Amino acid sequence: MDSVRQGLRAKDIEKDTYERLNCARCDERLKTKNDPDEVFSIRFCPACNRRWKQL
Repeated sequence: MDSVRQGLRAKDIEKDTYERLNCARCDERLKTKNDPDEVFSIRFCPACNRRWKQL
């Protein structure tokens, strides 16, 4: 699983005009899953189910 920064550099994730993260493949806004036992959050696309870590 790549980080959000790596996804932005690889053009897998795009930012819109309001700095929200969107999946470049299906143009859906990324959702956040926050597990309280982990240090990082998971950003995922609800349409294609790709995932990225956000520290």
